[in-house]
Amino acid sequence: MHFANGAPQVNGNGQTEYGKNVVNGLKKEEQIEKASVQKLSREHDLVLKTFRLLIADLCQQFKGGHPGGAIGMAAIGVALWKYVMRYAPHTPTYFNRDRFVLSNGHTCLFQYTFLHLSGYKAMTFEQLKSYHSDRVDALCPGHPEIEHEGIEVTTGPLGQGVANAVGLAMATKNLQATYNKTDFDVVSNHTWCMIGDACLQEGVALEAISFAGHLKLNNLTIIYDNNQITCDGSVDLTNTEDVNAKMRACGWDVIDIEDGCFDIEGLVEALNKARAATVKPTFINVRTVIGLGSAVAGDAVAHGAAFGEADVANMKRMYGFNPEEHFVVGEEVRKFFQDIPARGEELVRSWEKKVQEYEKSYPELGVEFRRRVEGRLPDNWNELIPTKDAFPEKPTASRASSGLVFNPIAQACNNFIVGTADLSPSVNMIWEGKVDFQHPDLKTTCGITGNYSGRYIHYGVREHAMASISNGLAAFAPNTFVPVTSSFFMFYLYAAPAVRMGALQKLQVIHAATHDSIGMGEDGPTHQPIELANLYRSMPNLLYIRPGDSEETAGAWITAIEAKHTSTIISTSRHALPQLPQTRRDDVAKGAYVLEEFEDADVTLIGVGAELSFAVDVAKELKSKNLKARVISFPCWRLFEAQSLDYKRETLKKHRIPAVVIEPYAPNGWERYAHAAICVKRFGHSLPGKAAYKFFGFEVGTMTSKVSDYLQKIKADDILRQEFVEL
Repeated sequence: MHFANGAPQVNGNGQTEYGKNVVNGLKKEEQIEKASVQKLSREHDLVLKTFRLLIADLCQQFKGGHPGGAIGMAAIGVALWKYVMRYAPHTPTYFNRDRFVLSNGHTCLFQYTFLHLSGYKAMTFEQLKSYHSDRVDALCPGHPEIEHEGIEVTTGPLGQGVANAVGLAMATKNLQATYNKTDFDVVSNHTWCMIGDACLQEGVALEAISFAGHLKLNNLTIIYDNNQITCDGSVDLTNTEDVNAKMRACGWDVIDIEDGCFDIEGLVEALNKARAATVKPTFINVRTVIGLGSAVAGDAVAHGAAFGEADVANMKRMYGFNPEEHFVVGEEVRKFFQDIPARGEELVRSWEKKVQEYEKSYPELGVEFRRRVEGRLPDNWNELIPTKDAFPEKPTASRASSGLVFNPIAQACNNFIVGTADLSPSVNMIWEGKVDFQHPDLKTTCGITGNYSGRYIHYGVREHAMASISNGLAAFAPNTFVPVTSSFFMFYLYAAPAVRMGALQKLQVIHAATHDSIGMGEDGPTHQPIELANLYRSMPNLLYIRPGDSEETAGAWITAIEAKHTSTIISTSRHALPQLPQTRRDDVAKGAYVLEEFEDADVTLIGVGAELSFAVDVAKELKSKNLKARVISFPCWRLFEAQSLDYKRETLKKHRIPAVVIEPYAPNGWERYAHAAICVKRFGHSLPGKAAYKFFGFEVGTMTSKVSDYLQKIKADDILRQEFVEL
C-alpha cells in the first residue's frame, strides 16, 4: 500500500535484508507490509469513527446544524488533508498551497474539523466547539467564511463554489504560463472542489463546469459527494440524468469510487491520479451515505438536523465509545495528524528557496513575480489615465470613455484580468495587443485563439459564472489578480448572487456595466434597467458608481482601483453624453459634489450619470425663468455616505433649499437626499434613445416645467416640501 505525503510505505530494501526469512509461508518483508497495512487500517478505522462521532456531538451540543453530509464525507477528508493536499497549517497564506473549496458549504463542520485536526492554530478545540453557539468571535459560522484561516472562499449559495474553484484554477494557469520556466515551477498548486448533489442542480455550477471543460483546466478536481439526498428527499425526485455522461460530454475525465465511506486507499489513488492529469479536469464521483451510522442514515432527515441524544449515544456504543463522553479525540488520532504542520513548513521553505533561485536566474521576472505575490500594482498606473483635456471634446458614450480610461491600464498592469459575457464589441474593454485566455491548442472557426498567459476572457453567455469565477480569481491571493467583468447593466441581474458574494467577501472585483438607462434605446424594456440600481445601491460593501462624462468615468475607475477590499460596479451609457467642463475626477470619490453653486438658490438639481447633463441644461432653462438652480453631480451614494456630516450638509443644503433629482430609475432611496424626483415608475419602452427620453418626459422643457411647477406648489403648501414627490 503506497500513500503520498507522509503515509507509511514499505521499504524497498527489505527484500534483500529479509528475503530468505520465511515464517508461516510469508517472507519477512511481506509480514512487515501486512502488519503495516493492518496498523494503518486500524488507524483509519479509529480516525473515521472519531471524526463521525465528533460531528454528531458538535451538532447535538446546540441541537442544530448539518451533520449528515460531513459524516458521509469523512474518508474523503482523511484522503485529502492527510495524504494528498499540499498546504501549510502554520503558514495558511502560503502562496503555492493547494486551494480547497467546499461548494456544499452547509457541510462546513467537515472542513472546520479537518482544519483543527491538521493543526491550524486559530481553529482550537474550543473554537471548533463554537459551531452554532452564540459566540460573536466564533470561527465556525454556519457556512465557511473567507476571513478565517484555511478557508479560501465563502460558500453557502450552492453551486457558486464550483465557479469559484474554476476561477482559482484559472489563476494558477495564468501565473504558470506567465512565470514558470522549464527549470522553475514557482506556481504548481492544484484546486480541489467538494460538491454535493444540489450543487449539480444549480445553473451557475453547470455554466462553470462547461467552461472549465472547454478550457481544459487539468489542475482542477471536483469531488462529488454522491449520497443521492437533498432537503426534499432522494435526488431522483428531481434528477434522473447520467451525471458521469454529462461530465464527460463537458470535457471532464471521470473516476468512480464505489465505497466512499471507507475506501481511503482508493480515494487517495483517485486524487493523486487527478493531480497528475495532463489534459482535462477531473470529476471524482464518490458514493457515500449521508448520516452514516445514525438512525436516519441515507435519509433526507440526516441533512440539516441534529440526530438527538439517544441516537448519538447509540452511535457511540456501536463504535465502541463511551456514550457518556463527548467531543472525544484520542491521542492516537492526534498523533495520526501531528506531522502535517511540519510537512507544510517544509513546503514553505522549499518554495521560498525556489523563488529566491528564480529571482537570481530571472531577475526582471522575479521582481514582477514578487510584486504579484504581494498584490501590488505598478506604481505608475494612475499616470496611464488620460488627462481631462486629452479626452475627446465631442459627445462620447461613457462606455467608450471607460475604455479610454481603463484599457491603457489593463495593457500595462498584468494584475488585471478582464472578461466579458459575449459582448466584446459593446463594452469597449479590448486593449491593443490583448491576448485571450484560452487553451493553447484551441483552434476556433472564427480564428480567435490564445493561451493561458492571456488576460482577456471570453466567458460566453454565462453572466452568473463570469462573476463567480471572477470572485475565485480575486480570492487566489489578495490583489494578485484584479478581475474585471463586463456586460449590459441589465444582465447583472443574472450575475447578482455572485456580485453579492464578492462584496460580502471584500473581494476587489470591478464590474463594467454598460447600456445603463432608457437611453440605450430600441432593445426595449427587457434591456432598460429601471429597478436594478436600487439593488446595488443598497448592497453592503459595493460601490455602484454612475459617471456623467469621461472625466467622471476616470474618477470612477480611480476609485474602483483604489478600493482594495470592495467590489465596484461602474455603470455607463450606450449613448453619447456631453463632456462637461465642470466635472472633476477627484470629487467622484466623495460620492457627490457641487457642480454649480448659488448662495441664494431656489432649488438644487441633482444629476446622475448619463442624465447629469440634463440637470445642467434644466438649470440654464430655469435661469431664464429667474429661478436660480444649484447643480450637484451624485455618482455614488455609498461614497457620499462615507463623507463627514459637515460635507454632506454643505453639499446638499437640503435643510434650506428644495432638491430635485433627475434619473430615469425607480426613485426608491432618493428621499434621503432630495424632496422630489423626475423618475420612472414603470418598465421601459422600445424606442430609439432620444425618443425614449421624450416618451418618459426627460426633455429639457418638460423637466423645467415640472421643477418650476413643483416650486410653486411647495410655496403654497409648506407640508408638501416635507414629503417626497414623484414628478
